[in-house]
Order: sequence, then C-alpha cells, then structure tokens
Amino acid sequence: MSKSSGWDQRLVIASGGKALIGHAGAVLLRSCADRVGLTGALNKMLPRRDGPGWWDRGTVLVCLAVAVVLGAKSMSDIGLLAHQSLVFGDPPSEATVRRALAGLDDKGLARIGKARAKVRARVWHLLERRPQGFPWLSVAGKLLSGWVVIDLDATLITAHSGKQGAAATFKKGFGFHPLGGWCANTGEALAMLLRPGNAGSNTVADHIRVLGAAIAQLPLPYRRKILIRVDGAGATHDLLDHLEAMNRLWRSVKFTVGWTITATDETAIAGLPEHVWTDSLNQDGTAIDSAQVAELTGLNQRTGNWLTGLRLLVRRTRPSARHAKQLTALERATGWRYQIVATNITRLHGVAGSHQPQWLDALHRAHAGVEDQVRHGKTMGLRNLPSKSWTVNRGWVLTCNIAADLTAWLRLLGLHDQNDLAHAEPDTLRYRLLHLPAKLATHARRRVLSIPDTWPWADAFLTCWQHLNRLPLTT
Repeated sequence: MSKSSGWDQRLVIASGGKALIGHAGAVLLRSCADRVGLTGALNKMLPRRDGPGWWDRGTVLVCLAVAVVLGAKSMSDIGLLAHQSLVFGDPPSEATVRRALAGLDDKGLARIGKARAKVRARVWHLLERRPQGFPWLSVAGKLLSGWVVIDLDATLITAHSGKQGAAATFKKGFGFHPLGGWCANTGEALAMLLRPGNAGSNTVADHIRVLGAAIAQLPLPYRRKILIRVDGAGATHDLLDHLEAMNRLWRSVKFTVGWTITATDETAIAGLPEHVWTDSLNQDGTAIDSAQVAELTGLNQRTGNWLTGLRLLVRRTRPSARHAKQLTALERATGWRYQIVATNITRLHGVAGSHQPQWLDALHRAHAGVEDQVRHGKTMGLRNLPSKSWTVNRGWVLTCNIAADLTAWLRLLGLHDQNDLAHAEPDTLRYRLLHLPAKLATHARRRVLSIPDTWPWADAFLTCWQHLNRLPLTT
C-alpha cells in the first residue's frame, strides 16, 4: 500500500472531545481589543440597561468583529464563538447581535466614532514606542516622515435579494455603493459611508462627509500634515476647493487626484516637446524606461477654471491589448496611452525631491494600494450585507471596519517582528495563526491554553500573545 493511500484504515471519527478550543486565535483578537481599550471605550459610549441577560453593546460589537475576522459572513455566524466559551464564556446570540446593530442610530454611530478615535490615539501612541516607530510611508525610495496618508475609494457590494437601499449600479449590477477612507500608513479603515447602489461615483457631498469622518479619527498631533489621494472621482471643482480650503497655518493638506482627459488636455499633450519626457519611477526609486512622465502645468487651458496653483502631470505608457479598443485618435497616432494626475503639491515639507513630476507620479500610483484594502474588507464581511434592514446593514459595515482595525492593530502591535506575518493578508492570518486548534486545561488554579508545538507558526502565536500582554491594560 502506497504512502498516499490507506491513511484512513482503522480511523474512527467521533464527537465528544472535551476542553478543545477551535479557532484559538480569537484570544489574540480579544486580548488586542481589551488591551488597547476598545471594548471598554465602546461600552462606556453606548447606552446600557440593568437586568438579567443584558449584553453591553460594546462587548457585542467586539465579539461580532472578532467573528468577522475569523471568517463570519452573517450574524448567525456569531455561534462560531461558542467554540471558545470555555475561554470567554458564552457568546451573544444572533438575536442579541441583530438588536445591537438595529439600535445604532445616528447618535450611537457618533458615539462609536468618538470611542474609536480615542482608542486609535492610544494605539498610535503605542506604535511610536515600538522599536520600528510609527509606520511612515515610503514612496519611490523617499520616507514621508510626519505625513499621514488617507486614501478614498468606493466599491460595489452585490445584493442577492431585495434589501433596503439596494439599487442598480453603474456596472449594471444590483446592490450598494459604499465610499470609504483608509489610512495608508496603518491599513486601518477610518470611515465608511453606506450608500445605495445608484449613488454617484463623484458625489462631492459624500466625499467631503467621508473625508471629515476619516480625519476626525486621526489623533490631534497627526492632523498637521495630511496627504489625501483619490482616483478620478475626486476631480471635481467643489472637492478640490474644499481640500485647498482645509489648509491652515498649523495644518498642511496636500492631495493627488485622477484627471479625466478631454480634447483640451490632448491638445496640450500633443504640444509637449519630446525632450521633456523623463523616465518614470518604481516604488523603490529606480527608473523605468517603459513609462515616462512630463509636467503639463501651464500648457493646459483647462486649469484656468480650477483653483490657483493646481499642477497637472501626464504619464504615458505603451497600451496593452485590453486598452486597444479604448484608445483615442491621439493615442493611436503616437502609440502611447496617457493618464493625468492633478495635485496641489509644490513640495512636501521634509521630503527632498518631492517637487519632481516623476516622484509625484509614483506617489499617486501608490494610491492603487487602496484596492487591497477594499479587497481585505470584502474578505472580512463586506462582500455581502446580511440583512434586509438598512440600519442593520449600516451597523454591519461599521463592525467590518472595526474588524479591519483589529486586524491592523494585531499586526502592528503583536506581529511587527514576525517577517512572514507583519504584513499578512486576512486569509493568510487565518490559515497560519487565527484558525489554530488548542486545548484548555486547569493547573494550579490557572487555565492553560495549549497549542500544538509542531505548528510552523506556534512561536509567532506565543510571541504575539506576549507582546499584547505587555501592553498597559486600559479599561
């Protein structure tokens, strides 16, 4: 009999195992939430009642967020946490979860926003104390020390049934069109606005609302130098005027946005002499000759109608086969595909060479990383909203944002020295760390949770637990 067969000979499957803990990585998530003060802050902010069977709403949200990180896709999946009842006690029921989400009105959401901002300030203070310090971004070989980067982006969520607020989308689907803001430095989901499927891509009021909520999540010392990146949906007069007006003596707000090319832009591009085109930059700072960048400022007549000081940078690349049918007459004639970025950056304080068009082009291209954040969010609950109720679904979106924050904090505070896990995606974290089995035993009045010592990431699990337990406890 070969080694690849016969493994099931004399193998019996039985139930009834005792003191076994499934998805033991939940202890890391709960420890992280409790240590940074998230559970306590939410419980203080949300109203509570006295009486038997009452669950503090903050605890319910944290339990649901933990379940979402572990892979829950609906409110009924909260039952997954029953496998850890020996560690945490019985989890809230599906009915309790539903009532908690349904009870989140605008005032409740505002209170939760204040609690999250308070906890985030504490987390960022802890990040400063790490050996690596705060995770400042590096773009094209230059460190953006002191600059907090916020990426705005919208996505589509498909609804498979008639749900409140679901509508036809611009891609001929049916569902929702939420708009979110993420911190590129930490990977945290700062804010998200649930919108109907027919919501506009470039709705100024929505962008301003989400941006305001995202900035409100930043600790005060980190609001002095802010860089905002948006795709072409952000290229509207009102939004750019709003961003420029946010500048103060004590605060610098810079932005890069995509720019829809018109015939006027193409006329300006056609007038560029060949010698002004320079090689583009990779994210490590090396040059690439397959793409070039040039400054278009001063040659484009459209900029006269926009805010003063707006710069336009044009990038050209060889078109791929999938772009062949979408090329304009100019692009077919020149053999290049063109893209334009608008920005108010003349230089970033403290970043040498930040005025150069090639570097600014690389800075905006790094905005593509927000697509990973959107994908991660859909991996953690955003792929399908679980209820017919708009209010419940809005609460679910908030819970998914809390889950994204928990995952980011777990990596930043507990796994920062584990090279293969410090930047791991949610599925990788689940496979390697969070879905680990364990056994609970009692010894010398202590509960001992044992994980397999042969597991390849057992040391990483223990190290993460130790890092989290060294954090000052906040209630």
